[in-house]
This record gives sequence, C-alpha cells and structure tokens, in this order.
Amino acid sequence: MATQQDLLMSESTQEPPKAPARNHHSPRRAVALLLRCLVLSSLPVPVSTAFAQPEGASPAASTPAPLSPEQTDAMVRRVLRTEINAADDTSHPMQYRLRKSSPRFSTTKLIVETKDGDVARLIAINNIPLTPSERQNEDTRLQELASDPKLQRHRQEREQTDAERARKIIRALPDAFRYQFAGVVDTPQGPSYRLSFQPNPNFDPQDVEAQALKAMAGELWIDVAQQRVTRLQGKRLHDVDYAWGILGKLEEGGTLLLEQTDVGNHQWRTVHLVLAMNARVLLKTIKLDTTLELSQFTPVTSGIGYQQAIQLLQVSSQQLQHPTPSGPGQ
Repeated sequence: MATQQDLLMSESTQEPPKAPARNHHSPRRAVALLLRCLVLSSLPVPVSTAFAQPEGASPAASTPAPLSPEQTDAMVRRVLRTEINAADDTSHPMQYRLRKSSPRFSTTKLIVETKDGDVARLIAINNIPLTPSERQNEDTRLQELASDPKLQRHRQEREQTDAERARKIIRALPDAFRYQFAGVVDTPQGPSYRLSFQPNPNFDPQDVEAQALKAMAGELWIDVAQQRVTRLQGKRLHDVDYAWGILGKLEEGGTLLLEQTDVGNHQWRTVHLVLAMNARVLLKTIKLDTTLELSQFTPVTSGIGYQQAIQLLQVSSQQLQHPTPSGPGQ
C-alpha cells in the first residue's frame, strides 16, 4: 500500500504526466470525499474566520428561528451522524462525471459506484477527448481489470481503509470545534443554517486522523429541510507540526471549499471541492492546488458489480464518441 508521503506526492502540483494516470478520485459520499482528502494527505485543511457570501446565496427570505448554542451543538452531532450513515449506504449507486484539475493539468473521468468499489474510465485530458490510441489503452486497462478480480479487490480494500479513517475524523468533528449560529442563507438547494466554527482549545485528538482537525476555523452550512451538510469552507489559522516538526508541517493559510447537494431522490453527493495548501513531509515540500467538479449523476442498478460497471462505462464511452443526433423538436 502506498505510504502517506506517496499519496501526498500523487496530489501535489507536478509537471503534467505524459500518459494518463490510472488512479481515480472517486468518493462515494459527499463529506467523506472532503475528509478523504484530509486523511490521504495527512493535512488539516483549516478554515477562515470570515467569508464572502458565495454567489447564489443570500439571506433567507423566510428565516427560521435562530438556534441556541445547545440546539446548534445537538444539530451538528445529529447531522454528522447522518453523514456517517450516508457514507456507509451503498444501496443507491450512481454513475457520474468527475473533472479533476490543477493549474497545469486536468483529467475527466466517468465513475460508476459498485458493490465492489468504484470503477473509472478516463475520457479526456486537458478538456480534449482521448485519441484512438489513448482510448485503446483504457480499453486494455479495463479488460485487464475485468479479468483479474484481485486487482479490484485490492482497490476496494484501499477504499475501505480510507473510509474508516474518514469516519474517525467525522466522529471527532463535533468536539474539535466550537460552533455558533451565524444566520440562515438561501441557496439553490433551499435555506441552510449557517454555522461558524473555531478551534476548541480543549480538543485532545486521540489519533493521527483527528489531529488533522487542529488549527481550523470556518463555516459549516446545513440544509434546513433535509438536515445535510451543504457547504464546508475553511482556512488554516497557523502552522501545525507533526511530531514536533520532524515528520512534517502544515503551513498557515491552506484553504478548502466543499459543496454538496441533493442530486435526485434525496441522494446527496459532492459537486464541488477545492483544496489548496502547502506542507512539508519529511524533507519534501508539497503544494496542493486541486479542484474536483462532479456532475451528471444518474442512478445505476443497486448491487451492480464492477465487471458490469466496466461494460456500462464502455457503452457510455462509445455514446460520447458517437452521440445520437437530436431530431426536430428534441
């Protein structure tokens, strides 16, 4: 299994690879996606004390009553329990498109969630569709994956390990920060409670994963109607050392932005994630500047296996190459 340093380097800003990368970033659930980034990089993605009102958000026209500190704390704990349960729910798999970009390079992939873990097919590099040779390489890779279940099983095991580490962070969130009701805003999804949070000086992380939450402050938005996280935005307040700086250091000023929404039938998914931070791991300096955009979610058959997903990705790829022309009135 790759070391934490290897995982960090895979996300860092480097020269664009000469061949399509085979790994994919295909999170199964919304908040788990963000926290997976934190865990894989071993970096706390902290948060600022004040943020500009995001585009599309405004004070709610019909504002729910303000929340007391006790109500705010209880809601945070309740909603984060819901997020953990949602991350564990694999009964509503989806196919979607994932565009991952850095300042100098981007990839676009089709992802299918399955009972055997996620499966991805590369469809574009730097917004340019694959060449025939590159498509053949993807065909060959997926054929090898379909014929060797052990490869997918190893990938699924890594996903499960990442998910468990993410759950540790989610469980620590209520105690890691002090939350305060900051109003209600209207979003395209509907009204959301707007909570600000600051580090809890009494927070004592019990593991490496939870330590990633130190020195963070920011905002957490929660959908009023469905009680789900709609937005998490933050910034690191100061440097954080690991093992007195021997193992590494997370530099002040790192930022994150996560947005998730109901993509249909009360199924919530991440639709936007921006992660920017600088860190030192041992003797190497890491620079992360990554944006994930997730879109075009469509349900797939519950219980679908990874080999069926590979066939589905093949069909979807062919449809992209030869789109059906729209007739009059269509």
